[in-house]
Amino acid sequence: MLIDGHGRKVDYLRVSVTERCNFRCQYCMPEKPFSWVPKENLLSFEELFLFIKVAIDEGVTKIRLTGGEPLLREDLDSFIKMISDYKPDIDLALTTNGYLLPEASQRLKDAGLKRLNISLDSLKADVASKIAGKDVLDKVLDGIDKALAVGLKVKINMVPLKGINDDEILDIMQYCKDRNIKVRFIEYMENQHAQESLQGMHGKEILAKVKEKHTIKALGREGASPSFNYALEDGTEFGLIDPHKHDFCENCNRIRLTAEGNLIPCLYFDEAMSIAEAVRNKDIEKATQVLAKVLKDKPKENRWSEYNPNEDDISKRAFYETGG
Repeated sequence: MLIDGHGRKVDYLRVSVTERCNFRCQYCMPEKPFSWVPKENLLSFEELFLFIKVAIDEGVTKIRLTGGEPLLREDLDSFIKMISDYKPDIDLALTTNGYLLPEASQRLKDAGLKRLNISLDSLKADVASKIAGKDVLDKVLDGIDKALAVGLKVKINMVPLKGINDDEILDIMQYCKDRNIKVRFIEYMENQHAQESLQGMHGKEILAKVKEKHTIKALGREGASPSFNYALEDGTEFGLIDPHKHDFCENCNRIRLTAEGNLIPCLYFDEAMSIAEAVRNKDIEKATQVLAKVLKDKPKENRWSEYNPNEDDISKRAFYETGG
């Protein structure tokens, strides 16, 4: 069992397989040109898997693959199969922008993937294009339909932004309700790589928008999930991910691994330790020692303020390197 320095059980590993992305979302990496190719010194899937086996053997029960856009990593389905074959009952999921899902969904399902989190920030083509930096909506919607058709479980993530898509919260909720999909509204996380003029909506503002049409009931957090859950009057559930809230970190059970082998104890913090040398040398003992040190140093909470952050509160972390 993995326990951090604050006595919290850690059983969730998020693995970023690439920092490349085919979108240029305003809240993530809007200034990178589409011709940009990062200088990635990627660990091979075999090297990543060597560490993942250590994590599973030590008690990790949930793995989520992220990016960048993970579907840009060639032969991702073979990596998924490695993990699934080693631990068939593991909770194996993937976060994606959905653009490549029309072609990839069946391969992912066949390889052993169980669940998808798909970003859907607008149902209007022009707004989706403004947020993502290119025309994306039709392919994303096709990808969602394809994923559902092959039997993958789907959740939708939406980041409401003032003056951009804040008028679509109820529309996205209805879209998900019609398809029996759970939607999670995510507060915009301030970071130095995002469009400077962006203004996100705080959780209370998002809930106020939902209350314009619905009566809601608070259900609370489910285990160590970052999502605070609510139910509509008909029982339909939705989630709110609010990293600025004071209790967001209380039951954190997550660590993150980048494609280059940096093991990160907290999404917000820039501190990390590398397992790259250890896994390239097949030094399991050293990789295990690095894991133990990262867990010991895992911070109690992030630095995000529940109110307007000052300059020191804005994360330097590039979310396209670590996933959200």
